[in-house]
Amino acid sequence: MENNTQKNILVITILVTIFSIYNLSIYTSNKKGKVIQLSENAIQGEVLWQNNNCWSCHQLYGLGGYLGPDLTNIYSTQNKGPLYIKSFLNSGIKAMPKFNFSEQEKEALVSFLQQVDSTGFYPNTNAIIKPNGWVDIKYKNEK
Repeated sequence: MENNTQKNILVITILVTIFSIYNLSIYTSNKKGKVIQLSENAIQGEVLWQNNNCWSCHQLYGLGGYLGPDLTNIYSTQNKGPLYIKSFLNSGIKAMPKFNFSEQEKEALVSFLQQVDSTGFYPNTNAIIKPNGWVDIKYKNEK
């Protein structure tokens, strides 16, 4: 019985050590992801997005609410784009409330969604998951 306990403690110690080394290598890496710089107008759109709780119904890159659609690539989706985005902002659709955004606020939201759209595709079916847990993705603006 005592021998089994010692083996279990040894196995747990080895697993915790491996887990710790793996996490140290992942979370202390100097490799940084691509930094996206938002324009001043897009930052205003992001503030509107947050202040109006758009994320509680909509997603960006699959993160957010599930009542509305994912808006990651709404700007470049065929038959959608800036005019489509502006039209549903003030008219309301199904469960989406009517907002009374000014033209400047609508432009800011469109600018924010355009810059989100320019960063990549969602879902990204060309992503490569590496054995170390990192994911390589191709951004829209990369050649």
